[in-house]
Amino acid sequence: MEIEIATIGGYEEVGRQMTAVRAGDDVVVFDMGLNLSQVLIHDNVETEKMHSLDLIDMGAIPDDRIMSELEGDVQAIVPTHGHLDHIGAISKLAHRYDAPVVATPYTIELVKQQVESEQKFGVENDLVKMEAGETMTIGDSGQVELEFVNVTHSIIDAINPVLHTPEGAVVYGLDKRMDHTPVIGDPIDMKRFREIGREGEGVLCYIEDCTNANKQGRTPSEAVARRHLKDVMYSLEDYSGGIVATTFSSHIARVKSLVEFARDIGRQPVLLGRSMEKYSGTAERLGFVDFPGDLGMFGHRKSVDRTFKRVMKEGKGNFLPIVTGHQGEPRAMLTRMGRGETPYELEDGDKVIFSARVIPEPTNEGQRYQSERLLGMQGARIYSDIHVSGHLNREGHYQMLQALQPQNVIPAHQDMSGFSGYVNLAESEGYKMGRDLHVTRNGNLIQLTE
Repeated sequence: MEIEIATIGGYEEVGRQMTAVRAGDDVVVFDMGLNLSQVLIHDNVETEKMHSLDLIDMGAIPDDRIMSELEGDVQAIVPTHGHLDHIGAISKLAHRYDAPVVATPYTIELVKQQVESEQKFGVENDLVKMEAGETMTIGDSGQVELEFVNVTHSIIDAINPVLHTPEGAVVYGLDKRMDHTPVIGDPIDMKRFREIGREGEGVLCYIEDCTNANKQGRTPSEAVARRHLKDVMYSLEDYSGGIVATTFSSHIARVKSLVEFARDIGRQPVLLGRSMEKYSGTAERLGFVDFPGDLGMFGHRKSVDRTFKRVMKEGKGNFLPIVTGHQGEPRAMLTRMGRGETPYELEDGDKVIFSARVIPEPTNEGQRYQSERLLGMQGARIYSDIHVSGHLNREGHYQMLQALQPQNVIPAHQDMSGFSGYVNLAESEGYKMGRDLHVTRNGNLIQLTE
């Protein structure tokens, strides 16, 4: 069977992920993501109102024209998890393909919300839920099967999809860390990865997220971030002024920890910002997390400002606002607070906890720097980088190569400089550039078997 891979997006940047695998006459698309930084550098861009061609020209979504060179029919669109750099282009591109979107329940719900907010295209692809550990037959040949393997990441319900073919398995390895003690959900299923590496024809190809491939050592568990956060918040128990926290809205495990520790130190947590309300509300509705019944979640500007007025009236020392804006996004809640555009008044000594690292990309780094400076100018004390990454460091990559023993490797989710650490590791394990180690760019085709 011919196996061919189209590297469509995410092979020159961190963002707008999209990869297609053709097995015979059947094609499966993994991810359709947005490049957030390309959106953020344009003021007041509302992607839901824009045409896909304009977004492609901006570099905001994948240029999927290479798909016309794949001789087969798309049978499924499979996002690995609910981050926008993996699902943010589904509402712009999926309608071009007569195929269902297949994903885990939380991811499907986030895709559904994306599609419902779309104002340019009528996206009517079926949305099919599949749990980690389950499989699905792809196409009519009966020879190709899709499997979801549970992984741990900085969002719940993440998987690595595996396409089983007569030539071996294609493992799409974006995004994960090796977490054996997650705060929410099950540990990464390394047992299953080892089995896949030794079953039948083994692993024909492994496509790997290289976000942290240049970092030595091992990525710590979310349990480590939880302990760090607990230490910081408990140290502020006797502080009577304002404390504000920010983290990734989609990081439900971290939001859960913030809510719990706020209660422990005698403060009432409130979730503020549209995305904070969306991700946490969805997770609670689907039963992934059980928040206190009186936890306030407010996304609309007017309701957020009303909450801030209540906080100021009843005393900042009684509350912990958990807000959007950890990357310094211009319209996010924390950035507005830094500019003095909310009823919440920052004063000398107030604490701002960044339970997130800045995404290593120039737009985010610049905006985060500006946000911290604005907060500091109002007297805020900054607690930064109380976080662990959702991506594998180098030793995790080594363990995955040992588990899967793939015949071919394709680095993804980075630019050329970001690939370098992974290339060095793969070469030390016997892979060779141009033979079985395929460093590629957006818009290329790689023929694995003929």
